[in-house]
Amino acid sequence: MRVIAGFVIVCLTATAVLPANAQGLGAELSAAAIERTQHRVTYDPAYIALAYPGGDVAADRGVCADVIIRVLRAVDIDLQQLVHEDMQTAFSAYPDHWGLTRPDANIDHRRVPNLEMFFTRADARLAPSEEPADYLPGDIVAWNLRGDAGWLPHIGIVTDTIAASGRPMLVHNIGAGPQLEDVLFDWPITGRYRINDAIARAEP
Repeated sequence: MRVIAGFVIVCLTATAVLPANAQGLGAELSAAAIERTQHRVTYDPAYIALAYPGGDVAADRGVCADVIIRVLRAVDIDLQQLVHEDMQTAFSAYPDHWGLTRPDANIDHRRVPNLEMFFTRADARLAPSEEPADYLPGDIVAWNLRGDAGWLPHIGIVTDTIAASGRPMLVHNIGAGPQLEDVLFDWPITGRYRINDAIARAEP
């Protein structure tokens, strides 16, 4: 089920599981992403003061970026700390949509444009592709939900589950909590990213 601008859309998709050809970190991220769909999460973008590092909003709250944050924490990657430390080093490189004058560890990592910039600066950005097979388990995909009509960023993570369409399914939260859906090419893609050794091995 998906919720967009107050409308509920029910998606019925026949699925099959990709043969076990994705090993290592990608497989771990895929499993962690699918596990997130077992959690009931109310979409809530409210600003919340967080512990640091390792801080999180309440387990039953979150936005699309929180799916990525929680999946990566399952493999001991703390985006809160990594993004905050990078913004301390290169604050001016990050988007200034929110009028901030310094990093804020409570919210920076929960904003999709900041995640895109962090992944780009960490050399995790991949070339655009319209080929479903280029998207591997664990890849992170960002979209602009409004396309030519405006700007509304969104983010999800590729799994090893293949839809009836032949496309890999993604876990994302667009309003109804973490869902496993065939949405890879539903909106214009603004970036795709693959967690690399530099990110995976970063010291906490």
